[in-house]
Amino acid sequence: MYDYEQIEVERRGRLLVLTLNNPPMNTMSRTLHREMASVFYEVQGDPGCDVAIVTGSGHTFSAGGDIPLMQSRIDDPELMTPKNAEMKRIISSLLELEKPLICRMNGDAVGFGATLALFCDITVAVDTARIGDPHVKMGYVTGDGSALIWPQLVGYARAKEYLLTGDLLDAKRAVEIGLINYAVPADRLDEKVDYFANKLVNGAARAIRWSKTCINIPLRQAAPAIIDAAIAYQTITNVSHDHQEAVNAFREKRRPKFKGS
Repeated sequence: MYDYEQIEVERRGRLLVLTLNNPPMNTMSRTLHREMASVFYEVQGDPGCDVAIVTGSGHTFSAGGDIPLMQSRIDDPELMTPKNAEMKRIISSLLELEKPLICRMNGDAVGFGATLALFCDITVAVDTARIGDPHVKMGYVTGDGSALIWPQLVGYARAKEYLLTGDLLDAKRAVEIGLINYAVPADRLDEKVDYFANKLVNGAARAIRWSKTCINIPLRQAAPAIIDAAIAYQTITNVSHDHQEAVNAFREKRRPKFKGS
């Protein structure tokens, strides 16, 4: 089990720590994306695990999309097919995971990094971190689960504000609006995460797991329609002028000039 290149897995008794390890920013490379589509299914089937923590290596949780990989998908749209299948598996595996999942958000969580953080059951961030989904700033439909999870956490008005502008918000503000649970100083991050991990590991495992399962029922019911539509629209914008312009602008360190096409 857990034979991964870009996810480090550490076992601490009945607790697993999953660390995204694609330095320097833990962006979603082809390898990491593929591995993410499997790891939570493995956690679910691991008889020696009751609780898991997901975090990032270095000072970033995950910066989300990989720009060179975006360009390769523009050049060869067929690459969207495996990517889309993996994304559906990632979201499904997170929603079907009965065991509590804690996010140790050690730095910025952007794009899919934000989605991953928000699909966790308890999210504790370092107070200097930022979180958000800037897909639209890349001329790209948010197709990785944001359209599903953000409205559930902060309501439709807040979700539209941040998903349609692509703006990031700091961790303290994210706590204020109910997007994440806690924002703490860096020297207290592990203390806060360990508090919840220990509480859950020493709790009534079956009661905790199945309570989570019940809470997730509405998300699991809504997911197929929302995720399928988001992935389909994202696939269309993958070959749009605005997406290519955003990728070019990012590489050239300038503002994109969108045409709405």
